[in-house]
Amino acid sequence: MASSASQKPSNADEAPVVFKSNGTVRQYILNRPQKYNALDKAMLNILRPYVEKTGKSELGQILVGTGVGKAFCAGGDVVGVINDAANDGTRPNAIDFFRREFELDYILATFPKPYIAVMDGITMGGGVGLASHAPFRVATENTRFAMPETKIGYAPDVGASYFLSRADGELGTYLALTGTEVNGRAVYEHGFATHFVPSRRIPALLENLADLENPTMAQIDNLLQEAYSEGEPTELSSGLTGKLRVAIDSAFRHNSVPQIVKSVNALAENHEDADVRAWAAQTASQLHAVSPTSLVVALTAIRRGKSLTLLEALQMELNFATAYCHTASPDFNTGVTAVLVMKTAKTQRPQWSPSSTSELNEPEIIEKFFGKYSPARDTAPTMSISKESEARSTTLPHPMLYALPTEEEIKRMVVGSHGQSGGTTLTLPEILDKFAQSRPGKHGVREKVLEVVDRKCVEVEDKKAGQKWLTWVH
Repeated sequence: MASSASQKPSNADEAPVVFKSNGTVRQYILNRPQKYNALDKAMLNILRPYVEKTGKSELGQILVGTGVGKAFCAGGDVVGVINDAANDGTRPNAIDFFRREFELDYILATFPKPYIAVMDGITMGGGVGLASHAPFRVATENTRFAMPETKIGYAPDVGASYFLSRADGELGTYLALTGTEVNGRAVYEHGFATHFVPSRRIPALLENLADLENPTMAQIDNLLQEAYSEGEPTELSSGLTGKLRVAIDSAFRHNSVPQIVKSVNALAENHEDADVRAWAAQTASQLHAVSPTSLVVALTAIRRGKSLTLLEALQMELNFATAYCHTASPDFNTGVTAVLVMKTAKTQRPQWSPSSTSELNEPEIIEKFFGKYSPARDTAPTMSISKESEARSTTLPHPMLYALPTEEEIKRMVVGSHGQSGGTTLTLPEILDKFAQSRPGKHGVREKVLEVVDRKCVEVEDKKAGQKWLTWVH
């Protein structure tokens, strides 16, 4: 079945971004289907004033983002970026593209009204930046979610150092370094989407949203949940669970790229489970295929991003984007040329420099990308954000408020530090009941809690009380 996003707006040929007003909904539609809605400077220049105007308008009460064709947004138009970065005269244009893109991401993250990103189709790179900071993020069966920047000799940006560093366990580290896709309902199960809605129901959902008068966040949440009324699955659809998740958390917990590579190789050779060995062998191949320098930049950003605010994380990413534009590594140009221009990367590994992780000088790379370029040194631009937007960042709902419970939240419930745990040890049925009460009608809550508990907990029998208490052991 065709994606709902494939319906062209009436003025589809007029601009790369078009807009639609319907009741209380104001909708931006990315309209560059032949380029999978990849963001260029013209699109950024159209989007920002519209978003800012809608935020101040008394009429538009909900902002919705969608795309035409097979993608919500496949990323940024990096071919134009490397062309601009190639010489001194146009290099400021390349850096300015990143600044404008990251500023728009932050403006959307601090939007003063409900914002819904519909990730119906390819959602990668810059598209993830438009969506991942929204309070409502909708995945469909068509969603292909990834941050594949290391494949082009670059590193995940658009706030990835913030949201991937906060993903369950080391899942975000794994996705940042390998560029692995998460598809369909799994995007929802891992918290990158807050809701799952079948693609065919998106048009009706948008109509129902438009009919809301003075919409509240709770009303929008309910409508999004009601839009998915398929038979409730009895288990999670993602393959990144169970033994594979244990392997991911083990191999990607290190703070050194060579150590991660070593751990992945060891799993491929020695793990007792055949599925884990196969996954590790594939992962080792993925890590070998991408830029070694980009692996260091990506890992460093993820580790640092966990203690940063979103604005600080975006500024850090702007700093290393500036470094890339100043050819702190030749790999960005090499990768974009091989993957997007010549399209040779599928059959021939790009000529990365250095070529292997064994040749890496990690301290030198970290200094180049995280020390040399910064506003403090007057070597990188500063994010230009309004005081109102920055102030709103402290009062907005948590980006996981409407998502499935995170692993950390489940842990707090098990160990008794969660606000709803009562400060006591609980049984598995009690924990399932607590989460069912906190997220009434939320699809997949039971399955997510059971998967985490199975992986992280043991039941300790209290014969005197006739109960089996859950204990967090990992």
